[in-house]
Amino acid sequence: MTKILLTTTSFQDTPGEHHKLLAETGWEVITARGPLNEADTLALVGDVDGYICGDDMITRQVLEKARPKLKVLSKYGIGVDKIDVKSCTEFGLPLLFTPGVNHTTVAEHTFLLLLALEKNLLFHTDSTRANTWKRKTGHELLDKTIGIIGLGRIGKEVAIRANAFGMRPIGFDVYWDEKFAAAHNVQRAASLDEIYAKSDYISLHTNLTPETRDMISAKSIAKMKKGVLILNCARGEIVHTSDMVEALKSGQVGGYGCDVLDQEPPAPNHPLLKLPNVVCTPHIGSRTHESVQRQAVAAVTNLIRAMRGEKPLAQVNPEVPVKKVV
Repeated sequence: MTKILLTTTSFQDTPGEHHKLLAETGWEVITARGPLNEADTLALVGDVDGYICGDDMITRQVLEKARPKLKVLSKYGIGVDKIDVKSCTEFGLPLLFTPGVNHTTVAEHTFLLLLALEKNLLFHTDSTRANTWKRKTGHELLDKTIGIIGLGRIGKEVAIRANAFGMRPIGFDVYWDEKFAAAHNVQRAASLDEIYAKSDYISLHTNLTPETRDMISAKSIAKMKKGVLILNCARGEIVHTSDMVEALKSGQVGGYGCDVLDQEPPAPNHPLLKLPNVVCTPHIGSRTHESVQRQAVAAVTNLIRAMRGEKPLAQVNPEVPVKKVV
């Protein structure tokens, strides 16, 4: 029987059409609770034909064990930085993904983090629950400048919502959509340094690459306004953790709202978790019923099509042909 490994927890935990779609294939589905480290992933591959993954560590060593049995790797989501894409291509393994399914949800989550920081939400919630009725004065978003690094689908949705709050969006992206920027009053920054210098808030929406790893570090933070708020719903490794901790303690960075960390799940003593000016959520920016179902249906559809030798919805390495398996 065809065996499928499924590790993404939001897929498993959220009801919807995706469960029926996968069950109707008649394939045997093996589940695990991801994201998995390399050792745990290694232990599960080798006897599976297809794999629907979340943010598991899928290294060359994992892929070497998985082949030749593994025929299709279907990523639930868009970030493939945990996957050895080069080795997938070398081994002739189609790597599929699901762009365009979570941009609304992640943009909304970005503003959840921003509002929580500017309105001191956690402090006030704790104060009320403790019957102390302590209060802090917050800030409006109106007339603030938000620097958006990465103006892809999610960054664009952030810009649209920034306009609704009466903010001034400024963006930086190598691939600039002039039509969108003109329609939504997004100023184009000539460089990252311009974003750093002008922004009251900086929102990260770029992929994790060798160039973006540790983009936010002591060097770049020094170029920012004192008290800047930084939002990260992209990847934890874009921010240099120890530099961020120091900046938060000194007040150079006024607050950090993040849905991602450099280590997930984090160790109990992770230095960002106990700081009062940090709002951190457990990588759930795209975990809404609507978004999960869109992502999951897309991931299953990709897998089914590729296993049947049909063109998937989206493929990271389209140069690798899909071949009929079932």
